[in-house]
Formats: sequence, C-alpha cells, structure tokens
Amino acid sequence: MTVLLFGANGQVGTELRRTLLPHGRLVALSRSEVDLTDAGAIREAIDAHAPSIIVNAAAYTAVDKAESEPELAGAINRDAVAVMAEAAKASGALLIHYSTDYVFDGEGVTPYAPDAPAAPQSVYGQTKLDGERAIVASGCAHLIFRTSWVFASHGHNFVKTMLRLGQEKPGLRVVSDQIGAPTSAELIADVTGLAISGYRAEQIKTGVYHLTAGGETSWYGFASFVLQHARKRGLQLTLNPDAIEAIPTSEFPTPARRPANSRLGCTTLERALGIEMPDWRLHAARAVEQLIEIQKGQG
Repeated sequence: MTVLLFGANGQVGTELRRTLLPHGRLVALSRSEVDLTDAGAIREAIDAHAPSIIVNAAAYTAVDKAESEPELAGAINRDAVAVMAEAAKASGALLIHYSTDYVFDGEGVTPYAPDAPAAPQSVYGQTKLDGERAIVASGCAHLIFRTSWVFASHGHNFVKTMLRLGQEKPGLRVVSDQIGAPTSAELIADVTGLAISGYRAEQIKTGVYHLTAGGETSWYGFASFVLQHARKRGLQLTLNPDAIEAIPTSEFPTPARRPANSRLGCTTLERALGIEMPDWRLHAARAVEQLIEIQKGQG
C-alpha cells in the first residue's frame, strides 16, 4: 500500500513523514516537486503512485497576504484540494486533509463543534472552507482535521518568533483577547497516524473532526509561557517575560480579521479514537527546549 503526502516540507508535513511510515510505502512530495496550482501535475503525481491514502499537508497559509492574493490562495486551498478529492473518489483512496479554525466567525466563548455553522471572516478562511466543501462534494472517503495555532521546532511559527524577539527586544506587545489552543505539528501528525489505524478498524468514519491540543490561552499567554520556559532552561533574554504588555486586537490591526474565539471542541475525535488531547503546554515546552538545543548547536 502506498501513502502519498503533499506538502512534505511544511511544519505538519515534516512530522507526518515520521508517523505515516508505518502505514505503507511513503511517497513524500514537496512544493518544489509538485506545483499545486497545476491540476495536471497533481493528477500525474497521484496516477503515477496509485496511493491508497492521500495526505494533503500543503496549503496557502499567508493569512494577511491572501487578502491581496485571493486567486492564488483559492488555487491552492480550494482548486488543488478539489483535484485530489476527485482523484481519491475515482481510485477509492482515503483523502486526509487539514483545515482551520478560520472557517468560523470567531464569536462567542465556547468551543466550536465540527458541525457548527461556518462563517469565515477572511479570504484565507473562505478558501479553506471551500476546500473542505470540495472534498465533501466529491463523495470520496475523507478525514478532514481542523486545527489551530500550529507550531513546531522547525518552519516559521509563533514559538520561534517569540524566542527570537525575546533575545532581541527590550519590550513586546502581544494580543490578549484572541483565545485558542496552541497545537504542535507533532501532535497533529501523531493523531493522524492513530486516525489511519482507527479508520481501518472502523473506529472513525469519514467526516470533519477537530484536532487541537487541550486547554486554552491567548497569544499573550502563549508568548509569556514560551519566554518563561526559555528562561528556566537557561536561554539568555533581553526581554523580561513578566514585562510583556497585553494589548487588545484593536491595537494590532491586520489586513485579515483574526477569530477572537479559536476554541475547537475535540470530543468527537477523542471519543472515536479513545484518546485525550494533551495540554498545549506539554508540546510548547518541548518545542522551546528543542529550539534552544538547535541554537546551541549553531553557536
């Protein structure tokens, strides 16, 4: 059996290269190998490898830039996904795809259930929702995992940015009224591996699921934790973590609107797989420690 992975060098894709290996012959393709704006190239890759499982970890994730590049965002987040779904339906393959909390309007204070009404407030969120809908409309077997606030010890993400700024800046202002669950690429990949096994065992069915770490915090709380843990681990900072200033979203305007409520309810997925999502701090601490070690090695 062959597992075909798109987006192999991204944050989630890098971790998936580890957790997909036990599930068959893994073919991991990066963006440089397959142009996701080229439907023909996507079809050729799928036809060439005849996978039993297609995993799409590729996406256009430049949330603000998408406001001025809607065509490109749509080509990758919607059109490319539709091609994968059509190919999966034709061949009988399972399609695994990742989506986002941005498909919701961000209102309220309770976690969104997978079947909650979608109401994206940005181009990025709309194109991701369009991708989801294309998968469902195709009729292919699928697992769509919505996640949020993804980070890792590699790639570009909030943890790496905070560690860099903590070593460069004497002060920092971070938004405190957006709430969600920081989720590691490692956790997403691990749960994906479990879901594949669960799908084969008929524990989990085709559908949309929420996949985030346990607990919740704000971006301000996330930043404070990252820098406090880094200091505990001996990283020299120019910024005192206790001196980070909490600010409202209104003081940090961006082209794309961010959800104030990014909480996603994961109960359906947890029950199906018989697991409980770990608190977000577990993997955040691990990522900080890994990045410190990487920095030491480079020094």
